[in-house]
Amino acid sequence: MKILILKPSSLGDVVQALPVLRLLKRHLPASQIFWWIDSNLAPLLENDPDLTGIVGFERRRWAAPRHWPEMFHSVRWLRPQNFDWVIDLQCLARSGAFAWLANGQFLMGLDEVREGARGFYDQAVRRASFHTHAVDWYLAVLPHLGIPVHNHFPWLPERPEIARTVRSKWQTGNARWIALQPGARWPNKRWPVEYFAELVRFLAKRFPDARFAILGSKDDKLLGGFISRVEPERCFNLCGQTSLPEMVEWLRLCDLMITNDTGPMHVAAALGKPLVALFGPTEPRRTGPYGQLNSVLRIDLPCSPCLKSRCHYEKPNECLNALSPATVFEFARKKLQD
Repeated sequence: MKILILKPSSLGDVVQALPVLRLLKRHLPASQIFWWIDSNLAPLLENDPDLTGIVGFERRRWAAPRHWPEMFHSVRWLRPQNFDWVIDLQCLARSGAFAWLANGQFLMGLDEVREGARGFYDQAVRRASFHTHAVDWYLAVLPHLGIPVHNHFPWLPERPEIARTVRSKWQTGNARWIALQPGARWPNKRWPVEYFAELVRFLAKRFPDARFAILGSKDDKLLGGFISRVEPERCFNLCGQTSLPEMVEWLRLCDLMITNDTGPMHVAAALGKPLVALFGPTEPRRTGPYGQLNSVLRIDLPCSPCLKSRCHYEKPNECLNALSPATVFEFARKKLQD
């Protein structure tokens, strides 16, 4: 059995789709499974024990006509692979077209009306309801393939060598680590950085053994610097400093993560780490931390969740601004004492 999974981006979406891979491999152990993924995210899946190979998707490069020959070369490689199943979990027009061009024996995807990708599929799987979580929607393809759905699998297997590198490189010791994620792709998904700084003051005073790992991309470095100035001896500003696998292992050693709605939040949920997830414009029942919706903090407003990347409320970003540092601290304190 040879299988191709298409889920090129984003980080959170790829993490949420991993249970499909785990269950396919568990119930079809002799299968060869390949994953089509954006090259920027490929390190997340490199050397994965359940994958036979990775098929790179160069989204930015292939947008330019001069790089189209690379895309055609990728398609030419895929077609003679004779995949038995091709599973498109991205359900965009481009992923549907690429899945169809792979020329597998059976093509299954998700039924997302807005993109029209379902026209490429042999079978499309609808979302059971508006509030069905993304993980459950992805998993819904498996019963149609005769694969049982359960949670008896390691979502993100540990990488011992990378874990050792993290502990050695940053001298993590035996401290109680709290991960903070102040950035987010949408500006209106960001809890104010001043609130994160105040929260660190509260937590540092209440938990003298706590240290703080501030995670994010290089674009979040200024946010991390602002927060770390509150407790410079106890904060590591790791924004832009870690690889994807290192970020995963950092979260594995942390006792708690306090985060906006971001990809690393889904990593922490997959690892089963205690969370405080701060939600504003997005709907946690659809895309919140899977299995930890009781870890979500949000404010009820007439417009929230709006599912929009720009705020149009009379009080801009009130859905997050109204979450005080004191409220988040109390929630986090209980998590750390449980």
